[in-house]
Amino acid sequence: MGMFDWTERPAAVLQQGGVIAPDERLPWPQTAVMGVQHVIAMFGATVLAPILMGFDPNIAILMSGIGTLIFFLVTGGKVPSYLGSSFAFIGVVIAATAYAGKGPNANIGVALGGIIACGVVYAIIGAVVHAVGTGWIERFMPPVVTGAVVAVIGLNLAGIPIKNMAPTDFDKWMQVVTFVSVGLVAVFTRGMVQRLLILVGLIVASIVYAVLANGLGLGKPLDFSGIANAAWFGAPGFAAPVFDGRAMLLIAPVAIILVAENLGHIKAVTAMTGRNLDQYMGRAFIGDGVATVVSGAAGGTGVTTYAENIGVMAATKIYSTAIFLFAAAIAIVLGFSPKFGAVIQAIPLPVMGGVSIVVFGLIAVAGAKIWVDNRVDFSLNKNLIVAAITLVLGTGDFTLNFGGFALGGIGTATFGAILLYALLNRDTSPGVSVADAPMVETPTASTPRTPR
Repeated sequence: MGMFDWTERPAAVLQQGGVIAPDERLPWPQTAVMGVQHVIAMFGATVLAPILMGFDPNIAILMSGIGTLIFFLVTGGKVPSYLGSSFAFIGVVIAATAYAGKGPNANIGVALGGIIACGVVYAIIGAVVHAVGTGWIERFMPPVVTGAVVAVIGLNLAGIPIKNMAPTDFDKWMQVVTFVSVGLVAVFTRGMVQRLLILVGLIVASIVYAVLANGLGLGKPLDFSGIANAAWFGAPGFAAPVFDGRAMLLIAPVAIILVAENLGHIKAVTAMTGRNLDQYMGRAFIGDGVATVVSGAAGGTGVTTYAENIGVMAATKIYSTAIFLFAAAIAIVLGFSPKFGAVIQAIPLPVMGGVSIVVFGLIAVAGAKIWVDNRVDFSLNKNLIVAAITLVLGTGDFTLNFGGFALGGIGTATFGAILLYALLNRDTSPGVSVADAPMVETPTASTPRTPR
């Protein structure tokens, strides 16, 4: 099989309900609406990351759409995934550019050169994986490690909505209203409304906020003037890369974290769908690497397979890759629309925070599901210690500094899990645990799907 054999992807099979597999799709109108939900799910983090680094958020949105299309093409449409701004770049970009944290990043070109270098390294790793398989990665990253890393991605992000998106008591209560709204939609509705639980919950919570804030004066009123004044279409702020050796050496190692994120993503989707996607691992790495190079060349952030969208898939049970084509197309259009950016800015911050609490929590649970599905044996001390330490390192954002290089919580948790497992995997007791095996048997594509 060639690396980029497009003929291997048949037309998606139409399904009307139940669990929708990667090679299946809903009717096109429903597929398009689901694409909107995925755009909304990724939007907060994809915009927040460039803001924290001094990048143009519209460029980030544009390149997330282009990157998703690149990923779809390289993987032959087999892996359901959305690519968005990676938080793994924030610390190293700030260190490389001496960004002060406010306004445009004056040294953005230096960061872009490092991001491109990272994408090249990532793609090379993908080519190696595609050529020799994932066995060597499996040995370093068994289910106990990948499950912990996926869970940590959600837990590490938890502080963003809790600490930064609810400055007042009213805002905190609005976060409660938001995640309760999403929960009620998820449990007590059926059909398309249930599948759009995040979008519907966000709209309901925004209406409640408008009534309480604008109507009763209990909180900061919604301001729609920015929407009215924004242009419908306009080019985002493209920027050119500058290739600085120090910055490239500082940023390129982020590729290892992206490998762990992507590996965890594919393992999570495999667990959720019952489709073994390991054979596409190398192509997924290459697609993500190429997308990162293209994004950096245009002035965008490095991209990664988005955990937020794993959460949406986990909640909706819809894994169709066709949805991500629509999501990508929407993101590309929106990247050229200052009006859309203004609409998103008008969404109340605590409402976005409440949605983030739901999505980040679903990510963490997806990591735990990897442990359950692969029957990781926590009676073995090596598994218990690896998982315990990894979760605390990532959740507490444990940071190690190596000269000018800062390895943040997700990085220390990722490397810590890999190195701890390699160190502790010297079990001399009789027998082999499930966690020691490469993976338990994964259902094939022909396995009948269980109706929801």
